Amino acid sequence: MAKKIKKVLKIKKPLPEPEKEKVKKTKIRVVGIGGGGGNIVSELAQRVKKASFLAANTDLQALKEVSRKVGRFPFGQSWTSGLGTGMNPEIAETAGQNEKERIKKILQGQDLVIFIACLGGGTGSGAAPIFAKISQNLGNLTYGIFALPFKFEGERKMEIAKKALESLRPKLNAITILPNERIFQIIDKTTPLKEAFSAINKSLAQSLEGLIETIYQPGLINIDFADLRTILEGRGRLAYLNTLSFPKKEGTAKEAAEKALASPLYPYGIKGAKGVLFNIVGEKGLSLEEVSRISKTISEKTHKDAKIIFGIQPLSSERRAEYQNIIKTTIFATGCPTKIFSSEAPKKSRRRKIERPVEKPVDYYPPSTLQSQPSRPKKEEIKSLPKVKKLKSKKPEKKLPVRQPETKESSEAAALLPPKDSLSRAPAKRGDEQSSAIKKEAPLVLEETSRQNSGTQVKIRKNALQIKKEIEEAEREFLEKEKIWEAPAFLRRKNKI
Repeated sequence: MAKKIKKVLKIKKPLPEPEKEKVKKTKIRVVGIGGGGGNIVSELAQRVKKASFLAANTDLQALKEVSRKVGRFPFGQSWTSGLGTGMNPEIAETAGQNEKERIKKILQGQDLVIFIACLGGGTGSGAAPIFAKISQNLGNLTYGIFALPFKFEGERKMEIAKKALESLRPKLNAITILPNERIFQIIDKTTPLKEAFSAINKSLAQSLEGLIETIYQPGLINIDFADLRTILEGRGRLAYLNTLSFPKKEGTAKEAAEKALASPLYPYGIKGAKGVLFNIVGEKGLSLEEVSRISKTISEKTHKDAKIIFGIQPLSSERRAEYQNIIKTTIFATGCPTKIFSSEAPKKSRRRKIERPVEKPVDYYPPSTLQSQPSRPKKEEIKSLPKVKKLKSKKPEKKLPVRQPETKESSEAAALLPPKDSLSRAPAKRGDEQSSAIKKEAPLVLEETSRQNSGTQVKIRKNALQIKKEIEEAEREFLEKEKIWEAPAFLRRKNKI
C-alpha cells in the first residue's frame, strides 16, 4: 500500500501561480511639423516629461537647430533637395504622400498623438493633414495644436492657414487654435520677437505638462487615459487647454478658476463645451470648500448635458518645493461651439445674389431711348397691357372697288390722281382732312412708344420717326398733285395736249 501512495504523490505537481497583470503604459508622442512646429517642440521637450518628441521637416538646416531631446524626421528630400517648400503647401503635401510608409512607422503603437504646427507656411500647412490622416487610420487618438499667422504677414498666409484648417478638422479628434496676434494680450509690443514667441511656448508647455501629469500621476480622485478618451470622442471638435497656478488664499479659488477659463491667448472660451476634464493639484490640506468653488465655476460655463470629469491630486515629492502654498488647475474642454473655422464663414457670401442688368437686343429700343434704357416692368403690368393688333407683320387685305362706267373725262382725271391708299393717308384739304389723317396714325405711334417704354419684348417694324416720315412724304405728293386739280378739266386737257 505504501508503494502505491508514493507513486500517486509523484504524479501530482504544484500548480503555477497566476501571472500578475501588467498595467498598460500610455504612450504619448508630440510631433512638431515644419519650422515653427519644430521650434515649439524643442522648448516643450525641456519641460514636459513622460512623452516622446519628434520634429518633422523638409528643411535639413532647420532640423539641425532642434534640441537634442527631440527626435528628427527629415522627409521629402527628393522633392526639395533638403530645403524648405518656399511657402508652397502643395510641395509639402506631395512630399508627405510619397513618405507615407515612413510616417506610418513613427506613429504606430501610440495611444495619443499631438501634432503642433504654425500654419500659413509650406511644410506645416501642406504636410500636417497627411500626418493626421495616417494617425487616424492607425486608430490613434489625434489632437492638434496650431498657431495662425500675424496680420502683418499678409492675407496670402492667412488664406493658406484657413485651407489647412479645413483639411485638418475632419482628421483630428480635437483641435486647438492659437492666433499669434493674441500674443499682444500678454506681452508688451516692444518685447523682442524671440522673447515673445518664447512666452507663447512657455504657456503652451505649461498646459501640456498639466494634461500629461493628469494622465500619468495617480491622485485622490484619479484620472486616467480612459477618461481622456471619453473627452476626445468625435471629430474636429474645437478644444480649449489651459493650466493656471495661483496662491492658496481665502476667496482666491473662484477668481483663479475664472482666469483659467479666460486665457488671453485663446479667441474663445469653454462656454457651451460638451466635454470637460479638469484636475486640481495642491497640498494635502486642500479644503473641500476650495474644490467646490473651482468645480462650480467650471460647471456653470459648460453645456447642461456636458460630460464633466474631474480629479484631485496631491503634490508629488519633486514639486512640493516649487508649488508650496499654491493650487494648480488644468482644464481641457472639447466641443466649444465658437465658429472660428474658415469653412463656416464664406456661407453668407455664397447666398448673396448679385443683381445684374438683363441684356436686351439692340433693336428693342428706338434710337432715342438707347442711352437710357427703361427699367423692366413687373409681371402684373405686362399682363394688363392691351394687345396691339396693328403691329402685326401681316398686310391688311385690300378691298377691290366697284367699277363704275367710265367717261372720257373721268378716265383722264383718274390717270392723274395718286393711288387710293396714299389718298387715305393724306388729307383732301390742308386743314381738317390733314389733321384727321394724322390723328388716325397717332394711336399707332402712341401704342408703339408705350409698348417700348413698358419693357415687353415685341419686335417693332416701324418706329415713330419712320411713320412720321411716311406721312410727310405722302403729304408732299398730295400737295404736288393739288396744283393740277385746281385747274378746270378742259384746261388740264389743253395742258396735256
